[in-house]
Amino acid sequence: MKIIILGAGQVGGTLAEHLAGEQNDITVVDTDGDKLRALKDRLDIGTVTGGASHPNTLYKAGAEDADMLIAVTNSDEINMMACQVAYTLFNTPTKISRVRSPNYLVYQDKLFNREHVPVDVIIGPEQLVTKSIQQLIANPGALQVLDFAEGRVQLVAVKAYHGGPIVGQELREIRRHMPRVDTRVAAIFRQDRPIIPQGDTVVEVGDEVFFIAASKNIRAVMSELRRVDKPYKRVMIAGGGNIGATLAANIESQYQVKVIERSYSRCRALSERLKHSIVLNGSASEPQLLTAENIEATDVFCALTNSDESNIMMSMLAKRMGAKKVITLIANTAYADLVGDEIDIALSPQQITIGSLLTHVRKGDISNVHSLRRGAAEAIEVTAHGDSHSSKVVGRRLDEISLPEGVTIGAIVRGEDVIIAHSHIVVETDDHVILFLINRSRINAVEKLFAVGFGFFS
Repeated sequence: MKIIILGAGQVGGTLAEHLAGEQNDITVVDTDGDKLRALKDRLDIGTVTGGASHPNTLYKAGAEDADMLIAVTNSDEINMMACQVAYTLFNTPTKISRVRSPNYLVYQDKLFNREHVPVDVIIGPEQLVTKSIQQLIANPGALQVLDFAEGRVQLVAVKAYHGGPIVGQELREIRRHMPRVDTRVAAIFRQDRPIIPQGDTVVEVGDEVFFIAASKNIRAVMSELRRVDKPYKRVMIAGGGNIGATLAANIESQYQVKVIERSYSRCRALSERLKHSIVLNGSASEPQLLTAENIEATDVFCALTNSDESNIMMSMLAKRMGAKKVITLIANTAYADLVGDEIDIALSPQQITIGSLLTHVRKGDISNVHSLRRGAAEAIEVTAHGDSHSSKVVGRRLDEISLPEGVTIGAIVRGEDVIIAHSHIVVETDDHVILFLINRSRINAVEKLFAVGFGFFS
């Protein structure tokens, strides 16, 4: 597939890295020649220096025969204009644009169509990050919560602690502990090493365990792996930007929310928008303010400013002063690798965005892609098509399917039914199959596995 990526920032660069190794023809466009040279030095890609929405720049990038244009510059307006130019002058089949401003997104259905602004897919990073944080707050103790099949199934990551009933026992014991709840452990990461779980795999303290279950059963399964945290009540948000404000607005009816924001004018705007939250003018890096606002009674502290350094320092301070859980927004992957145990959950906005973008780039009928463990692993939802003659998966039991190394099937969604993967389950046409890849380099093999065609017999 020939793909043009506009913007060589963290999202554009990470996306190029993902796609370049998957037999795609990638060209990255940016006005910063130094960024492009750095990318070209480590990736097999083409680069073009110039304005992303300029017709001559897009022509140089090969827009005439490109299959897809992905606009992820820092400017919503440039992204949208680039899609317009690609549609009008080059008839580019698929145009994806990152749009951050809520002022555009609120009119998304009316604005973005072929008659007006011809964008096929809108990616709103702030909305994606906000949803991820809400899931973490709603599922105390989870490190990551990912939705599949419109929320009917969830993949959840937890860290196994002392006291969990299944810790120190074989995975097959989960069935005995919970005879009425079906679940499957999709993968285990032990000291950053992936383990494909078997029935006799023993869960150890400190393991990062990814399990999949129907959404209604998530809490019951979590209780097997660790002591269940009490539901959160008090949430403190540092940073009243788009993410912080949207999060507060979305959860303030369910939790006691406090928002700390440096800008007085922004505080006034927030106090008018938010109905139940307390808005405080100040900095969450001031111990006196945190003490005055009872940080020791806070269940979740969310550091959501646009400064990684501030977010890290505020989170460490809040944790040391008694916050039970800290969720920290960290864009720089180098920082994310350095943070210690004081930060419970480090969220990468670009990795969350990448997963949404990959959903539209992958070959085959893929509904969801989630990038895990800073891009090393992936979880995908793919629809099985064809029949037993044209497909390598349809009509076959799961133990008859030759899965690529490091790939596991976690669950199947058939209509409204959630079927946890067991060896005797037979895949049917139109099943939504949820797979876990401990190594994303196996994605090409997965795409071929689910491809429909005469090639099956060759």
